[in-house]
Amino acid sequence: MGAAGSMPSSQLLEEYSQFFRLLSEPARLQLLSQLKHSGSMDVAGLIEATGFSQSHISRQLGQLQRAALVSCERDGVRTIWSADNELVDDLCTLGREPA
Repeated sequence: MGAAGSMPSSQLLEEYSQFFRLLSEPARLQLLSQLKHSGSMDVAGLIEATGFSQSHISRQLGQLQRAALVSCERDGVRTIWSADNELVDDLCTLGREPA
């Protein structure tokens, strides 16, 4: 943002809107919470933990990855996902605090 007290630009407001739209999907929030709670997991583990289909999880993880909220690394034929991002820590903490 610009100087203290100045209004954010229209472009910045649009970026904020897109970010909050990303977080408005309960499945994405559940996946983030699962990865923070359980640590790094592959898709098979996420299927077991959430009950979501493989295609649904892959689609949601792709969107979270594009927003840099999750990352992945290859372990042989498996892809291991993690949510080692300070912003994810803050979001999970915020979600646990009473209103």
